[in-house]
Amino acid sequence: QVQLVESGGGSVQPGGSLRLSCAASRSIFHIYTMGWYRQAPEKQRELVATLTPGGNTNYADSVKGRFTISRDNAKNTVYLQMNSLKPEDTAVYSCNGRWSTANYWGQGTQVTVSS
Repeated sequence: QVQLVESGGGSVQPGGSLRLSCAASRSIFHIYTMGWYRQAPEKQRELVATLTPGGNTNYADSVKGRFTISRDNAKNTVYLQMNSLKPEDTAVYSCNGRWSTANYWGQGTQVTVSS
């Protein structure tokens, strides 16, 4: 079993930045692909970014050039640095870890971008 705990959400003005953190309960990044997803009100959950054990990253077109996913293996923590935030980035952001049939989610953290 793996627990994922997100933090770092909040409210920010357009053009601002936030950094989300996802702390895993044990060392898994050498096996698990980690990802950030988001769900806006009345919309389906969508992929934001993923990071493989080998270090490969993938981003949704809507966040390319603005968001960066990274990890600190020593801290068992994955980050999502979000810059140049837009109102359409407003959503609940959730951390995900998956490997084979294992698929774990955090509780989510709210990000609101508004003037």
